[in-house]
Amino acid sequence: MAQTATWHLLLLLIVLRYIFVAGAAWLVWYKIIRKRVSFKKIQLKFPQTKDYVREILCSLSTGTIFATVTYLMLNAPIRQYTQFYTGFGTYGVWYFWLAIPLMFIIHDTYFYWMHRLMHHRKLFKYFHLVHHQSTNPSPWAAFAFHPLEALIEVGIIVLLLMIMPLNRIHLFIFFLVMMAYNVYGHLGWELYGKGFSKSSVGKWVNTSVNHNQHHQYFKGNYGLYFLWWDRWMHTIRDDYDEQYEEVKNRQVAL
Repeated sequence: MAQTATWHLLLLLIVLRYIFVAGAAWLVWYKIIRKRVSFKKIQLKFPQTKDYVREILCSLSTGTIFATVTYLMLNAPIRQYTQFYTGFGTYGVWYFWLAIPLMFIIHDTYFYWMHRLMHHRKLFKYFHLVHHQSTNPSPWAAFAFHPLEALIEVGIIVLLLMIMPLNRIHLFIFFLVMMAYNVYGHLGWELYGKGFSKSSVGKWVNTSVNHNQHHQYFKGNYGLYFLWWDRWMHTIRDDYDEQYEEVKNRQVAL
C-alpha cells in the first residue's frame, strides 16, 4: 500500500507540475494578453481546441510513464544499482551545486542525439510523429509524446541516476526546469530580447523561435536547452536568425 501511495504521489507531482506550468503559460498568453500580443506570435495562427485536447491527453500519458520509470528507479530492487542518495552534504556542498548544471549539460547532449535519431525516416512515424502533429505548438505540447518516445525521453533519468550521485532536490529541480523550458520552447512567443540569437551568449542558447521552426519545418534545430550541438553539427536552420529578428521587430498587428 505504501509503495502504491508513493507512486501515486510521484504521478500527482509530475502531472500537477505540467498542469501548473503549461496551464499558467497558456492562460496568460493564449487568453489574458492574447489580443495585445497576437501580432508577435511566431506563427500568427492559433491551434484549434482539438489540438489542445490531443496535446493534453498525450502529455498525461507521458506523465504516467515518467512517474512509473522514476518510481522504479528510486525503489527496490533497482535503487541499489543507482547513485541516488539522501541528505544534502553527503558528497559535499560544492558537488551538490555543481551537479545541477552538469545534469542539464548531459541532458542536452542526450536529447540532441536522441532527437536526431528519432527523425530517421525508419523511426520517425513510430516514435516522434505524435509530437510533430503539433506543427503550431502550444504550451500544452511540452510533454505530448507517443508512449515509445516518452520511454526514450525518460531514459535521461535512468542515465543520470546511474552515472552521478543525485538526491531528491536534484530531481525536483531537474523536472521543474525541464518542464519550464519545454513550455517556453512550445509557447509560441519569443521571450528573449532583440538581437539575442546573434549575441555572444544567445547564439548558444535555444529559443522558442528556434524550436518553433523545428515543429513547423520538421528538419533542423534539434537542441533542447542549448544550441552548441546544432551549431557544431551544422543542423541549425539557415533562416533561424532571420526569423528571430523578424518576430522581434514586428511593430504592428499584421
